[in-house]
Amino acid sequence: MPTKVVVAEDEAIIRMDLRELLQEEGYEVVAECGRGDEAVRLVRELRPDVALLDIKMPGMDGISAAREISVDRLAAVVLVTAFSQRELIEEASDAGVHGYVVKPFERHDLVPAIEVAISRFRSEAMLVDQVASAEGRLEARKVIDRAKGILMDAHGMSEQDSYGFIQKTAMKDRRQMRDVAQDVIDGGLAPAESA
Repeated sequence: MPTKVVVAEDEAIIRMDLRELLQEEGYEVVAECGRGDEAVRLVRELRPDVALLDIKMPGMDGISAAREISVDRLAAVVLVTAFSQRELIEEASDAGVHGYVVKPFERHDLVPAIEVAISRFRSEAMLVDQVASAEGRLEARKVIDRAKGILMDAHGMSEQDSYGFIQKTAMKDRRQMRDVAQDVIDGGLAPAESA
């Protein structure tokens, strides 16, 4: 599948040149516009792989648009602009921009910037997923440990037996161990007392 791109550039001729260049390179331009606020809307709606944004646009400048796109991790962002001042580059970096190309540019400037931006965006997304997964496992571990403590204190079970009770109940009921442990904590689940 071709890489999908939204182009936001307020100068129609440059926008047309960008679209043609991107299409010649095998990219699919799914939308184009001349306003930053519209670019954000299009990216939210169409979910492209990358958004190419100019800095100076009506409605919302490219850096503000990049910030909105990046904070929600909607797409990789490449700024294509005539401005190369260090403070703008720093501001763009703080806004979550993945690539920065200065006009006038050549084809061999744009394509690598897009590919590196997409790669960085995907790496960031994987890292965010890994952190969320690790946090979820840690939270589940805390709930299970708390439930084990309750089973040990209230029912005189060993740590191994309390863990086994949670694990076997989860397998039998086809539920997550965390959910079973939460039932133990809430008082809705206890081992059957042997007479």
